[in-house]
Amino acid sequence: MIWFYIVIALIIIIITFTIIKLYLMKKSIKEIVNSLDEILKSDTNSLLTISSGDKNIKKLASELNKELKTLRKEKLQYENGNQELKRTITNISHDIRTPLTAIMGYIDLLKDDNESDKKQEYVEIIERKASELKTLTDELFDFSRTMDIGNKVKKEECCINDILEESLVSFYNIFKEKKIVPKVEICKEKIYKKIDKNMITRVLENILSNVCKYSRGDLKVILDNKGKITFTNRAPSLDETTVKKIFDRYYTVENARKSTGIGLSIAKQLIELNEGTINAKYKNKNLIIEIEL
Repeated sequence: MIWFYIVIALIIIIITFTIIKLYLMKKSIKEIVNSLDEILKSDTNSLLTISSGDKNIKKLASELNKELKTLRKEKLQYENGNQELKRTITNISHDIRTPLTAIMGYIDLLKDDNESDKKQEYVEIIERKASELKTLTDELFDFSRTMDIGNKVKKEECCINDILEESLVSFYNIFKEKKIVPKVEICKEKIYKKIDKNMITRVLENILSNVCKYSRGDLKVILDNKGKITFTNRAPSLDETTVKKIFDRYYTVENARKSTGIGLSIAKQLIELNEGTINAKYKNKNLIIEIEL
């Protein structure tokens, strides 16, 4: 008979313990809900704190705190991106307005001026400004394409040597015009990588275009036997701070603005889509851009 009472007593103790535990868990969950609601409504960096010692409740709070940190990080990135976007819209508007204003001005001069030699000069200026405008719109188009989530990477085995050589040859006339004499060192061994050829070609073209803006007549291009491509040119108008930001999405070099500043940002995105890396260094007044695929 005594065992019966002992069993009953144990059952009562277990039930009482369970009720207390459930009550404390309910209290802790309510505490978490209220704290989470307050944190989400206010602009604070606070995290969830709980009084419960239950390991499951602690784990729940820990996981929620991880999500809160991620949410805050994404919110900060969004807010910074928003500010950057506003700045770049202003910059783009200015960049587009400048050649357009010049074109309209010289068109008016063409209408009023009857001197044939002057007309030819005005036409040449209009052509140059129209070319600048086309470069701007091309960059914006490329940028919008890279922002398209439906943009697919079509990888295939490609020879890096050939792609680099083709890109350099395509800039022959521009190099000649800018009086740039490139020194090219391409390894004899054929380097093959699984990449999207069109994307990598666009990257090389963006970099070479950038070189043409800042080069003082020199350019060194190296492709080593591991597939690493290095571009080096003197760029005394740049500095370490500028170079550190050169791949930022909306960054523009203020002291030498000839484009929207998104060309190298596009290059970085395309390289990353191909699972490669790209970085820039500034050493002895030289801009060094390295690509590894």
